[in-house]
Amino acid sequence: MNRRHEKYERLIEHCKTLPPTPTAVAYPCDQSSLAGAIDAARIGLIAPILTGPEERIRATARANGIDLTGIEIIDAPSPDTAAAKAVELVREGRAEALMKGSLHTDELMAAVVKRETGLRTRRRISHCFVMDVPNHAETLIVTDGAVNIFPTMEDKIDIIQNAIDLVHALKRDAEVRVAILSAMETVNPKLASTMEAAALCKMAERGQITGGLLDGPLALDNAISMEAAQIKKIDSPVAGRANVLVAPNLEAGNMLAKSLSFLAGADAAGIVLGARVPIILTSRADSVLSRLASCAVAACVAQWRRERAKGA
Repeated sequence: MNRRHEKYERLIEHCKTLPPTPTAVAYPCDQSSLAGAIDAARIGLIAPILTGPEERIRATARANGIDLTGIEIIDAPSPDTAAAKAVELVREGRAEALMKGSLHTDELMAAVVKRETGLRTRRRISHCFVMDVPNHAETLIVTDGAVNIFPTMEDKIDIIQNAIDLVHALKRDAEVRVAILSAMETVNPKLASTMEAAALCKMAERGQITGGLLDGPLALDNAISMEAAQIKKIDSPVAGRANVLVAPNLEAGNMLAKSLSFLAGADAAGIVLGARVPIILTSRADSVLSRLASCAVAACVAQWRRERAKGA
């Protein structure tokens, strides 16, 4: 593995010590999605159950030298039936995570959000990129860059809480420092994202968001650069030290994450939170390391939830 991405390496090594997470993998019908699930299984991160057209999955495995020995396959002829079956495995208690195969994200999420048969909770479902940025000391969580297009302030309460919980699942004793991003660090009534940021910080002060320190609005530079924060004379425990970056909307979050990936050489694991179980979202452009890290993140979240359930 590339030593530049040692944070991911440490995460994966830690998760190898946990029991493999039973994971329903929906429609893994191409080389990258099938190999990603099987590679994660071989090193003990997940215990996959594959749902999809069995003969097509086996043909994909044969064509790419992927060994399916010992892997359960539940036949489902189409992407929507495979997604529904994967969700059903979670509802039956057979799976503690869900993983996207080669179907479209919308097809998987449609099964997840169905009111009667899906995996909804009282929380808003949101996505987090878990970014391993070379030469940056800490892992960065970027949210939401994949699910909520134009989140309301009410949505952002859950988006932030999901991200805070994720940091605690990854590093139990971590201090979570949340920067609510905008184009500037001052509150401007003409820019709605700055007004929302200020209100969300007040909500955290009143206990409506818990488990982390919030500050905002912050521009990206003074969220992650101590020098920039000092130049702007921003004195807070978050400015310059943020480990969670909350984007004002999906476009901004997605562009931020992909800029880090393609311009700064970062790897980006993807996880969806707010459902009954963590949902592993991968892209065909993801590296092998990113795919394994996404599975490791889900394993950490599943373990954290088990421990909380026992404590309750």
